[in-house]
Amino acid sequence: MAKHSKLSLAPPIAVRMRRAYFDCRFGQLHVRTAFPTTGGFDEQVTLFCLHPSEGSSRVFDRFLPEIADERSVYAPDLPGFGESDPAPSGSAADAARAISDLATDLRLRQIDLLGTGFGAAVALELGAARPELVRRLVLVSVPLMERMPVVKQQSLVLRVKLGAADDTQWSKGVLPNARFVELTEYAADLFSGAPQVLAKQISAFLKG
Repeated sequence: MAKHSKLSLAPPIAVRMRRAYFDCRFGQLHVRTAFPTTGGFDEQVTLFCLHPSEGSSRVFDRFLPEIADERSVYAPDLPGFGESDPAPSGSAADAARAISDLATDLRLRQIDLLGTGFGAAVALELGAARPELVRRLVLVSVPLMERMPVVKQQSLVLRVKLGAADDTQWSKGVLPNARFVELTEYAADLFSGAPQVLAKQISAFLKG
């Protein structure tokens, strides 16, 4: 018995991760989900993570367990990517409508958005179209867009490349309430290279 008493128990898993399908106006969205096992996620605003055009929700694989320790998180494959059905145009506006449908299906009154590349464009579209739904935005590699109304929500823009679109007067004009932070040391592997550091910084902004 003494020998058994010295065995150390494995620490409990802090985050529960699953995959699911949800209906939207264009068909079905494949979504990766992450929830804290404590059940305390309802105290924080739900976060949606929107991927770039170069991949799918899989880019957030290492990041989700870190950011979901205090809140529920949904990372959908945007329409036409991964395992989600395509939208007619493949535009950021159509993708934003699909994400709006997802929030409605989940009966969420407010959400925060994290978007990178094309996902950042989708986040801007949804933030402008539904300001009552979108509380805060975290944006990475903001693309140049021909048209975009001013998005007034508090925003955190993570600059991973000096001189990119997210460092121009265009971006600052579109996002008058944005804070710009340089993370150029991570660049291409931002979400896999330092997921703990990134999650800590984003969580602090979303709580503020």
